[in-house]
Amino acid sequence: MNIPPYFQKFAQDCQKILEDLKQQFFTIRASRVTSAILDRVRVSAYGSEVPLIQVASVSALDARTLEIRPWDPQVIGEIEKAIQKSDIGVTPSGDGVALRLAFPSLSEERRKEYARIARKYSEDSRVRIRNERRAAHENEVNKLFKDKKITEDEKSRRQREIDDLTAKFSAQVDVILAAKEKEILEV
Repeated sequence: MNIPPYFQKFAQDCQKILEDLKQQFFTIRASRVTSAILDRVRVSAYGSEVPLIQVASVSALDARTLEIRPWDPQVIGEIEKAIQKSDIGVTPSGDGVALRLAFPSLSEERRKEYARIARKYSEDSRVRIRNERRAAHENEVNKLFKDKKITEDEKSRRQREIDDLTAKFSAQVDVILAAKEKEILEV
């Protein structure tokens, strides 16, 4: 993608939005369980709320089971509470040393729910891209035109360029979403 120098910040911000979307998609379970499902779980430990990965190691035992081993056995109760409060929909079972999360097979209804969540994340990303477009339009087009630093023709050209870039980034969101939906809905 050929990006004009005056829209480099816009392009970088949109790339970050795409990376954020991919990270959000890692938290949505498809056929195989990954430790990324627990990325949003925050544990009350040592006087503050910390991400789960800062107090324990997480590993996949098989396609449907995760094991959580806290580095400090004292926080196992707090980890269990945090998981129960989260929206992952699994109850942990433990032996005092580690917790295990056994995820059930995905039903058709649950797969559709995950696909709906993926579409929501995608739409949020599109909104963020449009907001970045609006900011770039204001800073790199309108402001310069008002200050008489660019001509009417240059203003029109830059507007077309930013609209084209916005469309390309939105299309990338669609591609990422299509891949995730395929992953979720295929049995």
